[in-house]
Amino acid sequence: MTKKERYEQVLAFFESTQPEAETELLYDNPFELLVAVILSAQCTDVRVNATTPAIFRRYPTPQKMAKANFDELFPLIKSISYPNNKTKHLIGMANLLLEKFNGEVPMTVDELIQLPGVGRKTANVVTSVIDRQPNMAVDTHVFRVSKRLGLVSNKATTPLAVEKELIKFIPEEKVHKAHHWLILHGRYTCVARNPKCQTCKLQAYCKFFETEQKKLQKAKK
Repeated sequence: MTKKERYEQVLAFFESTQPEAETELLYDNPFELLVAVILSAQCTDVRVNATTPAIFRRYPTPQKMAKANFDELFPLIKSISYPNNKTKHLIGMANLLLEKFNGEVPMTVDELIQLPGVGRKTANVVTSVIDRQPNMAVDTHVFRVSKRLGLVSNKATTPLAVEKELIKFIPEEKVHKAHHWLILHGRYTCVARNPKCQTCKLQAYCKFFETEQKKLQKAKK
């Protein structure tokens, strides 16, 4: 199977089974999504979704969050990973939105990464979810799943390298969905430990499954 054929088969499967795949983070506007994605770094979406309602009620706009002080915001974030840094990042992000972007969340990666707490992955998430831009955010799930399936080469050892390979082979109009397809597959099926290979519907196109089957056959001899 060529890489092109592998991509076609994998994307066709996701297209048929999850045509409306989207983020599991809860939000009502770009500012809320930006806050949620900043908080989601090395933290589960479930935990973030349990935390953000109180934050959004108290700080629904950049204007209000920019006026927050650390001791006010921290208690609302303390159950999230790295609460000290994330509290500082949110306040700094809100202030810079007001100073540089008139209180509006910018919609380019280059502008977003200027904000405190916003790296390339976060910027890619925001622009692909809100604006459906063909930007591929590579988190641990996307990195793992794309490697196991054989969508990216062994030479791609960094998130940016994986991002570039995926973008090269995924049709532009499907990139924003493919991000969610890979994340959700990694979150619920192709998990880090004990992946659910026996019930996975992508067995026929997966290099990892193929390798594991060969190991089993060899062990039986």
